[in-house]
Amino acid sequence: MRLWEFDRLGVVGSMPFDVNKDGQMLVSAILGYLWMSEEELGFDSTILDDGGRYTQIQRGGRMERLGLEELIKRERSVAGRATTCWRGSLEDEPDGGLVIKDSWEFEERPEEGLLLREATEAGVENVARYYHHETVHARGEMDDVRRNVRKGLSDTGGRNPFQRRPTLPDAVTSPATSSSSRPGRGRSTSTSRTITRKRSSSCVETSMPPPKRSCSNSPVKQDAYQRRNRVHRRLIMRDIGKSIYDANSLRAVLTGLLGGVKGHESLLNAKILHRDISIGNIILNDAEDDGFLIDLDLAIKIDRENASGAPSKTGTKVFMAIGALYGEEHSFMHDLESFFWVLFWLCVHWNGPGQKRSKTDYESWNYKDTKELAEIKTGKVLKEDKFNLEVNENFTPYCKPLVSCIQQLRKVVFPNGKSWEREDMELYSQMKSILMEIRKDLSIQV
Repeated sequence: MRLWEFDRLGVVGSMPFDVNKDGQMLVSAILGYLWMSEEELGFDSTILDDGGRYTQIQRGGRMERLGLEELIKRERSVAGRATTCWRGSLEDEPDGGLVIKDSWEFEERPEEGLLLREATEAGVENVARYYHHETVHARGEMDDVRRNVRKGLSDTGGRNPFQRRPTLPDAVTSPATSSSSRPGRGRSTSTSRTITRKRSSSCVETSMPPPKRSCSNSPVKQDAYQRRNRVHRRLIMRDIGKSIYDANSLRAVLTGLLGGVKGHESLLNAKILHRDISIGNIILNDAEDDGFLIDLDLAIKIDRENASGAPSKTGTKVFMAIGALYGEEHSFMHDLESFFWVLFWLCVHWNGPGQKRSKTDYESWNYKDTKELAEIKTGKVLKEDKFNLEVNENFTPYCKPLVSCIQQLRKVVFPNGKSWEREDMELYSQMKSILMEIRKDLSIQV
């Protein structure tokens, strides 16, 4: 028998033991699990409850209490970033909407909060505005996996448990899935009943790509994975909106995309490159009269001197530009192409407000090798007549009015059916002009 525990780095297994020969170990293990506090079981001790869930932050020299009113997003995974977002508000400003975002980032990655604060201070438009960010602390220590969750437990002597081996080593680990090992080896001895949020489980929504997100075919040594660490970070933003999948009209979809393109251009002017344009990161405001970008997790400063800590191929695979899939150095042109693929993806799946999304063969793109997907996408856009046939046959009936929009975008994003050869800032104005013109036509039709 082995004991397994899971955390944001993956899974760690104990050394095997024979329950028939060591019954005391079995009983000790069961009792250890039964006696664990909620924090040791994985609940977040910084999320409290006194008739309503809330958390506290130290900002501007004083403590502020943030009510957590509604769960907006929960990434369904154990290992990984486990991004969770709530709609919330300050205790003394109940009408001031905030978004509280928790995620477990690789320690070497630049903090999203620092970039977003810089963008906000630079006056960037059509991007979620910064309010506060922090590294979460539990029991007075930085909340990370290696030191605070695993308590220094070493996994360097392990192996991938999914690979067959003739003998069983003392410790078993997997870089792709990894957590703590001994029963009772948890995060505190607290028995507080105020903790209300569990740190997640696993599934992928129909017609949505798997949650994040780095796409790299480069081999990475197992010991490199084992040296990595994830840190619990919290970011609070001022702007609240909804996915373009939740738009009430095609016009609203184009409004969201237009706002996203404007936000991307504004970020670039502040020397920040987003690098992860996807359906989930283009937000439509509640009034549906503007859109904005979120999620600077993979963003970089254009004039940076150090590596970003992200793999060479970054983004949400199905929305990645062809060149990015081939491993080209990421450019703003790749992100603009991603807006094209976002609209394409939406139009082959979305059946309108409140309707179930279609299941399509395009979902196989999630599981393609990056080079293979690049070749597939190239084949889609290479010939104009074949592309026109593709969209006319595969766009949902509700999205058929956007066929002319995707056709016009193809002509500027892929001039002569080819990927761009040089960077051109004019592409921003060309794409914005197309989106505004088609949106105007839709208004006339209505």
